[in-house]
Amino acid sequence: MKTKIWLALITLYIVWGSTYIGIKIAVETIPPFFHAAVRFLISGALLVLWQKTAGNAMPTKAQWRSAAVIGSFLLLGGNGLVAWAEQTIPSGIAALIIAATPMFMVLLETFRKGGAKPTWQVLVGLLIGFVGIFVLVGTGEFSGGGSKLNPLGIVALLSAAALWASGSIYSKTADLPNSALMTTGAEMLMGSLSLFVVSFFTRELQGWSYTEVSTRSLYGLIYLILIGSIIGFGSYTWLLKNAPISLVSTYAYVNPIVAVLLGFWLLNEPIEPRTWVGAAIIVGAVIFINSRSRPKVEKEAAGLVPEESI
Repeated sequence: MKTKIWLALITLYIVWGSTYIGIKIAVETIPPFFHAAVRFLISGALLVLWQKTAGNAMPTKAQWRSAAVIGSFLLLGGNGLVAWAEQTIPSGIAALIIAATPMFMVLLETFRKGGAKPTWQVLVGLLIGFVGIFVLVGTGEFSGGGSKLNPLGIVALLSAAALWASGSIYSKTADLPNSALMTTGAEMLMGSLSLFVVSFFTRELQGWSYTEVSTRSLYGLIYLILIGSIIGFGSYTWLLKNAPISLVSTYAYVNPIVAVLLGFWLLNEPIEPRTWVGAAIIVGAVIFINSRSRPKVEKEAAGLVPEESI
């Protein structure tokens, strides 16, 4: 069993760490919101069909409504903005900024009725984490020196992390199916509708033709659908049932590092010293925050939909 757990965990590390590269490649020739809409429409349909065939009940009307709200926060606000940002931001940097999502969850949780109030240790962790983001973005953004990142892309990524955190917190009390995979499939389906709407109103398809899609981008999209969503979520769900949550939750710390390394090896994305310093600070801050109350954090982690690519 230990061998199977570690194989599944390594699969999760690599698959969800690589989805940022998959997005980067897919949006080279496919509009970002449209690519995400297609991805989650197909992934969601496959998951819902799989769970229905396995004997799980379809969501009720109320559960579909909850899935629509959560899917819009997670997949439109989260994944859609990441895809849009990766048109100009390296995939590894995007993964590291999104790794700050737990910090936004802690902040937003304080405003939720009955939500946990942060301790001084958590506040220190938040401060350290945001210092890490500042280091990662680079003082060149503010002084005019050094390599620069697109400011709008950075804003989009931070917004994506905040929106994902909002959807995750809302999901704690929402009426959702008992099956985690049915819930995920329903959220993907409803989120894809929101993505199609935004794709239409932003006119990103205007002047674009499917004939422009490169084989490389098509493979990236297929990888995201079959490997990133189906294999990734399948491994995660299996691990939740067969491995300690404390072990499973390490994906949040490892995935960003995997994304940075894969971006360097496969896409020749530069790794500057500030990247490693910022990564160490952000990941360290998240670990420090999550250690504030290990039993409570582990219990909550089991009930949240993870942000694999966002």
